[in-house]
Amino acid sequence: MSLPPDYSAPADLLTGRNILITGAGDGIGRALAIACAEHGATTLLLGRTTAKLESVYDEIVDAGHPEPGLLPIDLAQLDAARINEVIDAVDTHYGALHGLVHNAALLGDRVPLSHYDTDTWHRLMQVNVNAVFLLTQALLPALERGNDASLIFTSSGVGQKPRAFWGAYAVSKYALEGFATLLADELENTSGTRSNIVNPGATRTSMRARAYPNEDPATLKTTSAVVPLFLYLLGPDSQGIHGQRFDA
Repeated sequence: MSLPPDYSAPADLLTGRNILITGAGDGIGRALAIACAEHGATTLLLGRTTAKLESVYDEIVDAGHPEPGLLPIDLAQLDAARINEVIDAVDTHYGALHGLVHNAALLGDRVPLSHYDTDTWHRLMQVNVNAVFLLTQALLPALERGNDASLIFTSSGVGQKPRAFWGAYAVSKYALEGFATLLADELENTSGTRSNIVNPGATRTSMRARAYPNEDPATLKTTSAVVPLFLYLLGPDSQGIHGQRFDA
């Protein structure tokens, strides 16, 4: 599926909504956090690097948008204590979540599986798969309180069709899409929370530059170009859309 061609997000699309975005300090996560705030949302910015989160925070506040919350957490180190920090922050300061965007991911090595470093494999699976499960499970109650909340899982083309030498990244995106689809099936008749997958495609990000170091970034769409699809799925205009995979 794709964004309706004539869709334009209303200025107040996300007013009164609390949205948590992982990987919010850079790339698509940063662009999305700023766009959500511009459309009225209170954002919770989760990322590994405090300075990057603070930069996004400053840009949002300086523009007069709702003050974001900061969650400086390395998903590679996500454990029960850090999960409880997230739950406490949401419950204490926000009460409910209306959106959770799983955007954070590691690329890992682009080498044959026969030469793949095992430590890199485990770290990547922790960030790209395990942390997604842990955060989703922990925050489902807050999403339920949000009514018509939206879960978005950011995937990749290799999450549908594997390509040689994409290693743990491709496997992790397969797992992510399986998890999102399974969750959508479980929530179908028991919840108002929606679960959808977004494949941003080739986008001008630092991860893309690492994957394709010889590629001209000027030939790629910007992070801002993929934001409208995320906004659509986070807002009420996409009510009833559930268990789908979108290409930006």
